[in-house]
Amino acid sequence: MIVSRATVEKFYTPAMSTVSFERLNQYRNMWVLVFFDLPTNTRKERSVATKFRKHLLDDGFNMFQFSIYLRFCPSKENADVHSKRVKRNLPKDGKVGILHITDKQFGLMELFSGLEKAPLEKPSQQLELF
Repeated sequence: MIVSRATVEKFYTPAMSTVSFERLNQYRNMWVLVFFDLPTNTRKERSVATKFRKHLLDDGFNMFQFSIYLRFCPSKENADVHSKRVKRNLPKDGKVGILHITDKQFGLMELFSGLEKAPLEKPSQQLELF
């Protein structure tokens, strides 16, 4: 496609030369956190809880703590897709919470292992093909 100089001059502004359009930025990227407290008193309840955890793992969530799973998403729209998947597989008993936070907010978290400060894991880069 050939674009004429007149077309470029019509839409180009000097501010565009200083703007960098990054695909991944800390305010657009999201983390989805799923918190849950499920009953495990009977064999059936343990089976339901295990099935729910396996669903989270199959959908790309990672265990952060025993009942907190998290997943990095490159956009709010992608985070919404994963939240809907969690909602479709909610167990009928127990409590489940879903929280979306930006990558910038996630980066402000302080983690400790005992008295030692633990480093935050960096999200892996995801290749998008379209």
